[in-house]
Amino acid sequence: MPTDPAFPDVPVDQLRDGGWELVDESVKTVFQLPTARVEGATKVYDAAETREAVRDAIGLDHQWRFFFATALSFTPPLAPGIGPAMILPTVRSEAQSAFADELADRGFKSVERGRRERVRVDSGDRARLRTYSAELDLEAADATLSITGWVGVWHSDGFRIAAGAYPNQSLSSLLAIENPPEALQRTPSDYRAELLALIRAVA
Repeated sequence: MPTDPAFPDVPVDQLRDGGWELVDESVKTVFQLPTARVEGATKVYDAAETREAVRDAIGLDHQWRFFFATALSFTPPLAPGIGPAMILPTVRSEAQSAFADELADRGFKSVERGRRERVRVDSGDRARLRTYSAELDLEAADATLSITGWVGVWHSDGFRIAAGAYPNQSLSSLLAIENPPEALQRTPSDYRAELLALIRAVA
């Protein structure tokens, strides 16, 4: 009988110190290969501190930033002759498509793929990242939220997917919040640096 896939290791202290909150933990089939079903054990986090700061300031409750990490498993297990390098391009393509679909499911429009980057994650493995851009009309705030998303895929002791998204401008500026609290004084470059650090720390 197959065992449930193990969840990925995430930087718990870093997430806690950054005001992130675990909002979902699930195992589900993420896509199918010709010879196997691919299941993902995923943890999803919301930037709760950012969310609460906006809600306290103007009463608008929304998820402004998110981060997730997934560990993949295969049922049945991959045959001995099939190495990770052989299916990594397929896993990467499927993961990127799933991320774009996730943004669409969240109501974002004009979802577009951007540039690719290679980074070395904290485990020492090399990951390939892909950026995405998208927009969401915030009718309650009479504004348009423009975001950048990053999705990374790599193989260490198994396949890992880590991704997230953040606003392309400061929320205090976007939402016209006067005298914003410290949590809303951060810039898109701050958000980018934090997200990429979280992605690299997944094992």
